[in-house]
Formats: sequence, structure tokens, C-alpha cells
Amino acid sequence: MSEVSAWFREKVSRRGLLWGGLAAGGSAIAGTAAGQSVHSGHGAASAAGAVPPPAHLAAHGSMITVGDVDNERNGFDPSRMVTDWETGSVSTLPDGRILRTFEIEAVDKEIEIAPGIMFPAWTYNGRVPGPALRATEGEHLRIVFRNSGSHPHSMHFHGIHAARMDGVPGAGLISPGEEFVYEFDARPFGCHLYHCHALPLKRHIHKGMYGLFVIDPDPVRHVDLADVARSRLLGTPENAEWQEFAMVMNGFDTNFDNENEVYAVNTVAHAYMKRPIRIVRGRPVRIYLANVVEFDPINSFHLHANFFDYFEQGTTLTPTLRTVDLITQVQAQRGILEFTYKDHETGLYMFHPHQSEFTELGWTGMFDVVEAVA
Repeated sequence: MSEVSAWFREKVSRRGLLWGGLAAGGSAIAGTAAGQSVHSGHGAASAAGAVPPPAHLAAHGSMITVGDVDNERNGFDPSRMVTDWETGSVSTLPDGRILRTFEIEAVDKEIEIAPGIMFPAWTYNGRVPGPALRATEGEHLRIVFRNSGSHPHSMHFHGIHAARMDGVPGAGLISPGEEFVYEFDARPFGCHLYHCHALPLKRHIHKGMYGLFVIDPDPVRHVDLADVARSRLLGTPENAEWQEFAMVMNGFDTNFDNENEVYAVNTVAHAYMKRPIRIVRGRPVRIYLANVVEFDPINSFHLHANFFDYFEQGTTLTPTLRTVDLITQVQAQRGILEFTYKDHETGLYMFHPHQSEFTELGWTGMFDVVEAVA
């Protein structure tokens, strides 16, 4: 047997054992031949009187996890996380500027990433991804970071700031039991990221220490495109027209061999297949998307039956790509997607990466397009 064949067999066997073995125990995935027989209406499962799954759960040959993750035990719910922005507390500095303060705590925590699959995570505020921080361009930011974990950690923000606020080895790691306050101005506007920069970096990121960091544009600073800027500024009437979602694409190496066995958007495998994201047909949609998958060189986002405009890193008010249905991102790459379903019929529309392996191992979801929310 060649070295390539041996590697392939070992890789397939490892992932097959993880998902197939847990399915046999009633807790992981129904992507077996029997699962597909139920969908097709043939074979032993159908003959035994099995009830086919709902149509949208049969997508990709019923490759869907079986059962539900305990969101209460996790302390976070992907269905809420997708619209949960952390805006901190606001006060005024002596010079009249806005001071926005966030409080972040590093915590070791075991989380459930798929039914029956637990993962020993390192978290910000007890969730993976960490809170989706949101501020406005020009504000002064104060992030109070406390390390209640078992390892030295930090917070590195993708943005513009002084070296001593960079959260990297040399600028300073925060030991367990210690606290540090990061301070800098919110710039540039866009869809950014924060993560731990302690070494080994791949382990600290992969274990869950990352989150979205969104800076809304200040319309006063962008007179030529003030209407567009207002549509992105949280709390304005223009922004209220948009349906905005925070999505972090991530993966989990459950046996610590530097390869992922589970993929997701916002941590829980197939969360948005089982509970599709509700979209009102007549209102525009905006997704703040970031990729933090470790151990794989590239991730992607594909939208079914529709196209979108894409703003690379969100730092422009005009699209960097127009009318596309697929974008790719390396780790830490991010951007803003804008689209609408106003000319579509209502129904379920899929979104997923165009790496089939990622899709089948947990990273896929549905938008439920409706006329209005009851």
C-alpha cells in the first residue's frame, strides 16, 4: 500500500469511527446507508416503517447529526448568538468623546459541539466564539481582560493600536489570575476579529479563543456615502431595516492530532439546519462573516439560489465583489455579505461551504424565508 493510500485510509477511518460510532450509540450523525435509504424510500429502513426526516434535514443524503446539543449547559445558543451583539457600557470622556467599555474573562469550559461530543475549550466569557463586540468608528475603547483560565492568554485585536496594546508575546501575556486593560480608538471601521496570541498560537485559537470585532462607520466621517454608513450603524432607523447576522466559521480537533473532526458556523454542528435562521422576505440581509478554522488552509461560504455583494474586511462602503454566490477565506479573513430575498418565493434556502467534507461534518445551514415574522 502506498503512503498516500495509507494516509487516506487512516483519515477516512478516523472520521468515520468518530461520527459513525457515535451514531450507533444514538447521538451523532445519520449519514449512513440506512439513513439514505430512509430518505430514498428503499431498503431495510423503509421496509421497517421508518419515517423519513423533514425534507430540509434530508439534504446532502441525511448527513445530519442526531439529537440536540444542550444549549443551557453550554451557556450559549447558536440561534441567539447569530444576532447577539455585545455593545458594552458607554460613558463620556472629559474631552467629550464616547468611551465604550467591554469586560472579557478567559474561562476554561467543556462545551458540547455536536450531540454527545464534548470539547475542552478555552473561552472568552464562557462561549465559543467569544462575544461579538460592536463599537462605532472614533470611539475610545476600553477592554478589561481578566484571565480566570489555566494558561497565559491575551487579546489581539485586528485593528489599529499601539504596540503595548497588541496582545502578543513581548507586548504582554496575562497570567492566570491577572488582569489587563486594553485601550485604543476604534479604527478602521469594518468587520474585524480578536483572538488570543499566546503560543502555541494554533492551540489557543483552535481551543476557542476568538470572536468578531465589528466597528460601524461614523456617517459624519463619510459624507459622500452617509446613507450607506447609517445603514451599518447599529441603532439607527436605517440599520433597523436590515437583518444582520454574526457568523464565525470554526472547526474542532477532538482528538488533538492537528486535523478537525467537526466543523460549524458558531460552534454547534448543524445548528442552523435543525433550527433555520428566519429571514423576512422583503428586508435586506447583512452577514458579518469570519473564518477561524485551524488546520485547514481555506474555508468558504456559498449561498444557494441567490447572489450577494461582498465587502472584503468590511473596510469600504462600496462592494469589493458584486453579484457572487461564493467567497473563500483563509484563517482570520473576514468580510460583509449583503443580499435580499425580495424577489424570491418563501421557503428554505441552504448556505454552506463548498468543501463537501466540511458540509458533511457539521458546517451547513438553512435560511427560512417568510413573508413576515409572527
